Amino acid sequence: MDIRFSGSRSDTAPLTWGQRAIWDTIQKTAPDDHYFNFGRVLAVPRRARPLTVERAAAALGALVERHESLRTRLGAGPSQVLGTSGAIPATVSAGDPDRLLEALAARAFDYGDEWPLRVGLVVADGTVTHIVLVFCHLAADGLGAEAAITDLRLLLLRGAVPGPPPPSPLELARWQRSERGLKVARTAAEHWEDGYRRIPPTMFDRPVAVPESPPIRRARIVSRAMDLAVQRIAAVHGASTSTVLLAGASVLVGAVTGHDVCAMLPIVGNRFRGDTANAVTTLSQEGLFVLDLRGGAAFADLLRAAKPAALRAYRSAYHDPGDRDRLTARISRERGTGIHPYCCFNDMRFIDRVDASHDERTVRQAMDETALTWPLSQERLNCRFCLHVTGEPGGLGVSLTADTRYLPRPAMERYLRDMESLLVEAAFREVLEPVG
Repeated sequence: MDIRFSGSRSDTAPLTWGQRAIWDTIQKTAPDDHYFNFGRVLAVPRRARPLTVERAAAALGALVERHESLRTRLGAGPSQVLGTSGAIPATVSAGDPDRLLEALAARAFDYGDEWPLRVGLVVADGTVTHIVLVFCHLAADGLGAEAAITDLRLLLLRGAVPGPPPPSPLELARWQRSERGLKVARTAAEHWEDGYRRIPPTMFDRPVAVPESPPIRRARIVSRAMDLAVQRIAAVHGASTSTVLLAGASVLVGAVTGHDVCAMLPIVGNRFRGDTANAVTTLSQEGLFVLDLRGGAAFADLLRAAKPAALRAYRSAYHDPGDRDRLTARISRERGTGIHPYCCFNDMRFIDRVDASHDERTVRQAMDETALTWPLSQERLNCRFCLHVTGEPGGLGVSLTADTRYLPRPAMERYLRDMESLLVEAAFREVLEPVG
């Protein structure tokens, strides 16, 4: 069946900074760009049941009408093209919603012709039990997807979402080209220029192994021990758990690569403006995090330096990719080599919990529960080292996706195990000793 919608306007505008950033990344990853598809499963709220297919379709149509990004496709230039009306095909299934999500996300979007949302309806006994949404990353990021799910739930329960919609990608693009937007971009560019003059040109700068086939692999651990240790470190040192993880990840990247300055690209949500907090669009971009690892042997010393460095990185993430491209080209010429860290960090959690009460025995015993899997392989990726953090029922999920030319599979597994060990040790002693 189709999800029909009819909006109030159509228009064309340049890409926003977030759209431009993810489009550049998509192009570098194609034909494996389905990697960037992601989705959500909404169990139909009990108070909205029984939900007919027709009522579900009406709520979804209202969602697309409210959020213009969900009816915005890629145009020439490139540009963003907002459509007024249309229909999104919905897959109706009696199967498992997670499997349906996986199937809908398995192929890349047709960015110019396909609407940037895929829909699945799971039906049992004639009524809808789950709604599956798969987003094109040009239309939404993780926080944008959460906002869409919140609004869809309200539409199912109340039939409407109160208040006007947040700024659309068209409006964001215009603001970014205003004097205020250009001032934000200039400030961010200054940070990138300063960092690019003092970081190693590339963190993973030389192949060390024959690549596997396919060369891109992902290793993943779920660690309750790391979760508890990071909570304790954050509470004791007055930091966020994300900053603790970013600092720990940087220490180990330095150990693996031999560089005494680590440059990492954290993915930042960029929802600092109040009116964009619930925007269904893609605002996430890379910031530049730079940590000098020569600052002392104690993890506390490195964490103390990591806190202001992380804040600077977060501010630098809301930037014009065109500025960054020009800086990269100019400074690469000046330094006589290409400048790009090829080293990313993405904390995908929405809740930060700190707790200093976890005892050492409990944390160390939890290390025996840690499991490692290899959930992904593919031919291409726009990076050489990508660390993703998620909150899982069994602890922290930490995934490392890497190019096996630069980090072979045994080294990937060792990195994740060492990261767990490093943070557990740092939670219960001051001096940071070599791990592994």
